[in-house]
Amino acid sequence: MKKVITVVGARPQFIKLAALSKALRPHFKEIIIHTGQHYDYEMSKSFFDELEIPDVDYNLEVGSGPAGYQIGTMLIKLEEIFIKEKPDCVIVFGDTNSTSAAAIAAVKNKIKLGHVEAGLREFNKYIPEESNKLITDILSDFYFCPTPTAIDILKSMGITEGVYNIGDVMIDIILLNWEKILNNNNPFITNGIKKKDYVLLTCHRANNTDLKENLEQILSSLSEIKETIIFPIHPRTLKAIETYNFKHYIDKPNIIVTKPLGYIDTQTLIHYAKFVLTDSGGVTKEAYFHEVPGILLDLQTEWVETINEGWNQQAGPSKENIIAAYHNITIPNYISKCLGDGKASEKIVEILINNL
Repeated sequence: MKKVITVVGARPQFIKLAALSKALRPHFKEIIIHTGQHYDYEMSKSFFDELEIPDVDYNLEVGSGPAGYQIGTMLIKLEEIFIKEKPDCVIVFGDTNSTSAAAIAAVKNKIKLGHVEAGLREFNKYIPEESNKLITDILSDFYFCPTPTAIDILKSMGITEGVYNIGDVMIDIILLNWEKILNNNNPFITNGIKKKDYVLLTCHRANNTDLKENLEQILSSLSEIKETIIFPIHPRTLKAIETYNFKHYIDKPNIIVTKPLGYIDTQTLIHYAKFVLTDSGGVTKEAYFHEVPGILLDLQTEWVETINEGWNQQAGPSKENIIAAYHNITIPNYISKCLGDGKASEKIVEILINNL
């Protein structure tokens, strides 16, 4: 069997790996490397357990730190493994430091590189995720694009070889767990809420947690949203709230703060929410798939189709814009299902079989 190394390091990548690994293993020998970029147990190992992802073969345990430290440390450790394992292909996901580090290490060792979620852009190279996208897409051999827009963006960069519109692998794993998601009552019992009687909030991007004024704009807007708000709090966000003494903004009767949630509970809460408030690209598209409207707390998004079709409103970290979007929440009459048919992983495997 040909050998494929998959490299992950953060929550959204674990979800994508869960779908792809199931499809890969009947045809390839898969080696999983976890960089340890997400070092919090509840945001890492619990996802592997819940989604039945195979045990990792290597855990680099890089942990947090400046981008240069993370990428440099990953590069050194990944190269050692690539030389030892001699894979036929390396697969990376999304746009984290783990993604760009593995891309560089693969190409420097003359190994074929596949990028899941290729072609997405936010058109601001100073956004950490954007620079990781650019690095990876310049170096890839297989471009596994989630939307037609991604295909067009790559074409505008002069990249037309090895480009495939396979849909979004995150939709694969939702469909694989569909009955569990629909029939899960755990988050409602635990938090004392009813279906379609709450709003889900997620906020974790560095631009919103590291900049005090942005985080204050977001949190201060919550007092104007007359809904029960479920807020699973990211460790980075909790640290920022404590650092800036912003706890009073979330210490409200209508705001339920929880620890980070598992995958099934998160999907259930998205599915049955009135709407979501989020700066997460993953939640943005998951809400779209569940046909739940959203307010985006970031100034850029790769998922432009969700805005063009009216499912998401882009407010950014602005109290005024967030409140305006709240008063303008509607459920559109049209959805193109642009994220694919839930068979993205199967399509990736077929492409690899034909090309490796």
